[in-house]
Amino acid sequence: MSLLRLDVDDRQVVMHSAGAVCASTQELVESAAFARVLDLYIDQLESHNPAALDDLGLDLEADQASGAVVTSAGAQVDARRARLLDLIRLLANNPLERVARTWAGPGDLLAGRERLHEFVEGLYDFWRRWDRFLVVRADAAAQPGDKRPLRAFSQTVETLARLVRDLYRDVAENVTGGRPRVYRQVAAGAEVGVYAVHQKWPAPTRYRELLAGIPFVRNLLMYPPLLLDPPTNTRTGQFTEVADNPLDGLSLEREQWLCYPALVGRLVVFVYFHQRFAGLGLSLANLFEVASDEEIAAGPDALYLYGVPPAALARFGELPTVFHKDAASRVLVAAVPLEDRFGYFGYLKKMVLTLHNVAVMDRGLMPFHGAYTRLVLADGAAAGVLIIGDTATGKSETLEALRIVGDERIREVRVIADDMGSLEVAADGRVLGYGTEIGAFVRLDDLQQGYAFGQMDRAIIMSPNRVNARVVLPVTSLEDVLRGYPVDYLLYANNYEAVDDEHPVLERLPEQDAALAVFTDGAAMSKGTTTSTGLTNSYFANPFGPAQRQEQHEALARKTFAAAYAAGVYVGQLRTQLGLPGAESAGPRAAAEALLELIAGGGAPPAASSGAPWGPLESKGA
Repeated sequence: MSLLRLDVDDRQVVMHSAGAVCASTQELVESAAFARVLDLYIDQLESHNPAALDDLGLDLEADQASGAVVTSAGAQVDARRARLLDLIRLLANNPLERVARTWAGPGDLLAGRERLHEFVEGLYDFWRRWDRFLVVRADAAAQPGDKRPLRAFSQTVETLARLVRDLYRDVAENVTGGRPRVYRQVAAGAEVGVYAVHQKWPAPTRYRELLAGIPFVRNLLMYPPLLLDPPTNTRTGQFTEVADNPLDGLSLEREQWLCYPALVGRLVVFVYFHQRFAGLGLSLANLFEVASDEEIAAGPDALYLYGVPPAALARFGELPTVFHKDAASRVLVAAVPLEDRFGYFGYLKKMVLTLHNVAVMDRGLMPFHGAYTRLVLADGAAAGVLIIGDTATGKSETLEALRIVGDERIREVRVIADDMGSLEVAADGRVLGYGTEIGAFVRLDDLQQGYAFGQMDRAIIMSPNRVNARVVLPVTSLEDVLRGYPVDYLLYANNYEAVDDEHPVLERLPEQDAALAVFTDGAAMSKGTTTSTGLTNSYFANPFGPAQRQEQHEALARKTFAAAYAAGVYVGQLRTQLGLPGAESAGPRAAAEALLELIAGGGAPPAASSGAPWGPLESKGA
């Protein structure tokens, strides 16, 4: 088995290979990697269920007295472990009856058939409880049009899955002497395969030595639904812009790192992550497109290192989640420490989006924290609906409810932005909206019943057994993210006020200053996605860049809202009631119904055009 490394911790296994892993079940069972996994399983049994080992009856009295035997190489090896490894290897190709006839070890193998079968089943479950990743490394990217390296990568990942299943089935059937009537094709090998390649890019001198040699993710093969249980399930505080470069003086064990080159809207962010956060880092594939070879070669707009040594960021205080504008290198940089308290997808996604928001503000666009969708009704009327609001205020939930309640009245729903995007005032005065992500990271509990199950074949589900369980799944295309659709409805997601006679579901704000006051206040009822509780306030419901640069953002917001009012955009607030107990589903549904009635009843401005491609941005770092 040609593994370069097998890195194991409490939650995951990361296998590193330079090519094909193994060609047969015999090669797999004879490998050092298999022996190590077996050894770790025995460690667990000795700690938690030693009787399961004793019941196998594979101890000699002498071994029980000494605890070890001496091999010809002089190394001390636990006798029972060695016998178990030999036994499993024999059972890979021989029925238990044949092995028992030639077995020179202790114990009656046939009499212990049931206990041995339980051990095999336990070993298989022990392996599958880990999050499992296979990194196939290559020195250079495939030539354009050459599909052979990617086919070989795909075959490697799929072959490993097949061989692990086959080995388990062969051993189990050889022990029991029978065959199951139901076979389950689980992802028994790696749940995610990664094709990682060393690529050249114009790294600034100060970062060249730090990052050189870390391979880029070029392709992924995953077996959804992928269930992950990260170390934590909430995010704390804001990201801080700092004067000192957090990457200065940093040293990395580069063999422990990968880079996911993410397309974030029109920008490119190199997201470097430590393999301890491999599950979170590779989940970016359901959220951001992978940048092309040409985009990598052109260099990034931002660098983000997720999982750096904690001591390197200690100078930034108790919450060292920081970013910095490196004007000299014309790039934004950010870093978060390798600590379990930061092992939540929100720290990965939201920092990437913070870097995006800062970058687009420097380019004269107003970033928004919201969900933007273009609806086309059955009669051909079209409307661009942007719902701005803080985390868990009902933005995505309302738009998903809109799909359901408008099933027969809506011809098309195009998601432009699920969580973050930017607004540009075009030359003709229209306000155009752009997105950042091709995917969504939403609360599982707040989705319409059955929706997550309908998308299960593409989903990555995080912390399914805890509060704030989340799902990451693709929802749109990069073309729609970047096209630039005119905004017709600009709404604030109010999740904290109940609907009554004085507080309608939809409330238009006819004055620009009054609207800016509502949006700037950024009030929201916390839903447990962060450590905040109760009614909170966040500048423009966007603590991801605008809050850190309020003066810069305020000028952009005034310009954008003035253009919206001049263009006849419906500006108001939408009461989703998502933060009110018992209204988690009914609230967004009522909001969706009211919005649909307004659009269908002629409350929309004149039908929007199909949009215009994003105009040229200023050069990077401007």
